[in-house]
Amino acid sequence: MPEPGGFQIAPMVDIVFLLLIFFLTTWSFARYETELEIVVPSAKEGKDTRRGKGEIILNVRADGVVLLNRKPLTASELKESLEKVAVQYPDQAVILRGDENVSYKEIVTVLDICRAANIWNVAFATTKPK
Repeated sequence: MPEPGGFQIAPMVDIVFLLLIFFLTTWSFARYETELEIVVPSAKEGKDTRRGKGEIILNVRADGVVLLNRKPLTASELKESLEKVAVQYPDQAVILRGDENVSYKEIVTVLDICRAANIWNVAFATTKPK
Protein backbone atom coordinates (compact mmCIF):
# COMPACT_ATOMS: atom_id res chain seq x y z
CA MET A 1 0.00 0.00 0.00
CA PRO A 2 1.55 3.35 -1.05
CA GLU A 3 2.08 6.06 1.53
CA PRO A 4 -0.22 9.07 1.31
CA GLY A 5 1.42 12.10 -0.28
CA GLY A 6 2.58 14.81 2.06
CA PHE A 7 1.69 18.46 1.87
CA GLN A 8 3.51 20.07 -1.06
CA ILE A 9 4.83 23.46 0.05
CA ALA A 10 6.50 24.56 -3.23
CA PRO A 11 3.25 24.95 -5.26
CA MET A 12 1.65 26.78 -2.35
CA VAL A 13 4.55 29.25 -2.16
CA ASP A 14 4.27 29.82 -5.92
CA ILE A 15 0.58 30.64 -5.60
CA VAL A 16 1.17 33.03 -2.71
CA PHE A 17 3.87 34.88 -4.68
CA LEU A 18 1.63 35.14 -7.74
CA LEU A 19 -1.20 36.56 -5.64
CA LEU A 20 1.18 39.02 -4.01
CA ILE A 21 2.44 40.22 -7.39
CA PHE A 22 -1.12 40.53 -8.70
CA PHE A 23 -2.35 42.60 -5.76
CA LEU A 24 0.70 44.86 -5.72
CA THR A 25 0.34 45.53 -9.43
CA THR A 26 -3.38 46.31 -9.26
CA TRP A 27 -2.87 48.52 -6.20
CA SER A 28 -0.18 50.43 -8.04
CA PHE A 29 -2.40 51.09 -11.06
CA ALA A 30 -5.41 51.97 -8.89
CA ARG A 31 -3.54 54.81 -7.16
CA TYR A 32 -1.66 55.89 -10.29
CA GLU A 33 -3.87 58.83 -11.28
CA THR A 34 -5.21 59.81 -7.88
CA GLU A 35 -1.88 60.70 -6.28
CA LEU A 36 -1.22 63.73 -8.43
CA GLU A 37 -1.02 67.15 -6.79
CA ILE A 38 -4.69 67.82 -7.53
CA VAL A 39 -7.30 68.53 -4.88
CA VAL A 40 -10.67 67.53 -6.29
CA PRO A 41 -13.61 69.56 -4.97
CA SER A 42 -15.95 67.91 -2.51
CA ALA A 43 -19.71 67.51 -2.93
CA LYS A 44 -22.32 66.33 -0.45
CA GLU A 45 -23.59 63.78 -2.93
CA GLY A 46 -20.13 62.96 -4.27
CA LYS A 47 -19.05 59.36 -4.42
CA ASP A 48 -15.67 57.73 -4.28
CA THR A 49 -16.34 55.33 -7.14
CA ARG A 50 -14.11 52.58 -8.38
CA ARG A 51 -12.42 53.04 -11.71
CA GLY A 52 -14.13 51.38 -14.58
CA LYS A 53 -12.30 49.24 -17.05
CA GLY A 54 -10.62 51.33 -19.72
CA GLU A 55 -11.52 54.74 -18.31
CA ILE A 56 -9.36 57.65 -19.30
CA ILE A 57 -8.59 60.10 -16.52
CA LEU A 58 -7.79 63.68 -17.46
CA ASN A 59 -6.28 65.74 -14.66
CA VAL A 60 -6.35 69.54 -14.78
CA ARG A 61 -3.94 71.12 -12.31
CA ALA A 62 -4.55 74.47 -10.63
CA ASP A 63 -2.24 76.16 -13.15
CA GLY A 64 -4.37 74.85 -16.06
CA VAL A 65 -1.97 72.14 -17.26
CA VAL A 66 -3.81 69.05 -18.53
CA LEU A 67 -2.30 65.67 -17.69
CA LEU A 68 -3.03 62.35 -19.35
CA ASN A 69 -1.19 59.37 -17.84
CA ARG A 70 0.91 61.85 -15.83
CA LYS A 71 2.13 63.46 -19.05
CA PRO A 72 1.37 67.16 -19.61
CA LEU A 73 -0.28 67.77 -22.97
CA THR A 74 -1.05 70.80 -25.07
CA ALA A 75 -4.56 71.25 -26.43
CA SER A 76 -3.60 69.88 -29.85
CA GLU A 77 -1.81 66.85 -28.36
CA LEU A 78 -4.81 66.11 -26.13
CA LYS A 79 -7.21 66.35 -29.06
CA GLU A 80 -5.03 64.07 -31.16
CA SER A 81 -4.82 61.47 -28.37
CA LEU A 82 -8.56 61.54 -27.72
CA GLU A 83 -9.37 61.29 -31.43
CA LYS A 84 -7.30 58.11 -31.68
CA VAL A 85 -9.16 56.64 -28.71
CA ALA A 86 -12.58 57.69 -30.03
CA VAL A 87 -11.95 55.92 -33.34
CA GLN A 88 -11.21 52.61 -31.60
CA TYR A 89 -13.71 52.97 -28.73
CA PRO A 90 -16.69 55.17 -29.70
CA ASP A 91 -18.29 55.09 -26.22
CA GLN A 92 -15.07 55.77 -24.32
CA ALA A 93 -15.56 57.08 -20.77
CA VAL A 94 -13.45 60.03 -19.64
CA ILE A 95 -13.16 61.14 -16.02
CA LEU A 96 -12.27 64.80 -15.63
CA ARG A 97 -10.41 65.54 -12.38
CA GLY A 98 -10.09 69.29 -12.09
CA ASP A 99 -8.33 70.91 -9.17
CA GLU A 100 -10.69 72.93 -6.99
CA ASN A 101 -8.64 76.07 -7.73
CA VAL A 102 -8.55 75.74 -11.53
CA SER A 103 -10.52 78.33 -13.46
CA TYR A 104 -13.78 77.27 -15.02
CA LYS A 105 -12.43 78.41 -18.38
CA GLU A 106 -9.79 75.64 -18.31
CA ILE A 107 -12.42 72.98 -17.58
CA VAL A 108 -14.62 74.24 -20.44
CA THR A 109 -11.60 74.17 -22.76
CA VAL A 110 -10.98 70.50 -21.90
CA LEU A 111 -14.68 69.71 -22.40
CA ASP A 112 -14.58 71.45 -25.77
CA ILE A 113 -11.54 69.38 -26.78
CA CYS A 114 -13.33 66.19 -25.72
CA ARG A 115 -16.37 67.11 -27.80
CA ALA A 116 -14.20 68.02 -30.81
CA ALA A 117 -12.53 64.60 -30.51
CA ASN A 118 -16.00 62.94 -30.50
CA ILE A 119 -15.82 61.98 -26.81
CA TRP A 120 -19.21 62.56 -25.23
CA ASN A 121 -19.10 60.32 -22.14
CA VAL A 122 -17.42 62.72 -19.69
CA ALA A 123 -17.86 62.61 -15.91
CA PHE A 124 -16.54 64.96 -13.24
CA ALA A 125 -14.61 63.60 -10.26
CA THR A 126 -15.57 64.77 -6.78
CA THR A 127 -14.96 63.53 -3.27
CA LYS A 128 -17.14 63.28 -0.21
CA PRO A 129 -16.68 66.07 2.33
CA LYS A 130 -14.66 65.03 5.35
